Amino acid sequence: MKEYEVVWEIFNLCSNNQMRDVFIEELEIADTEQYVKNKFAGKEVTYEKSVLENGTVIYDIMTSGIHQRMSFTEI
Repeated sequence: MKEYEVVWEIFNLCSNNQMRDVFIEELEIADTEQYVKNKFAGKEVTYEKSVLENGTVIYDIMTSGIHQRMSFTEI
């Protein structure tokens, strides 16, 4: 398993409020994609995965009409 800093952002849909909820934690994860699938198990989810040059793995997630993002940076 690898250790990651995980940043989970939930974007606000209100037109006059650009704030978002942000949660940060450090976790040991074997597979980032499986972690995302488990996190949203039982919900209808679509996501796009991208990998930055520095190795950070980003998932842009849509569930229940809400845009969320999970970023995994190896520690």
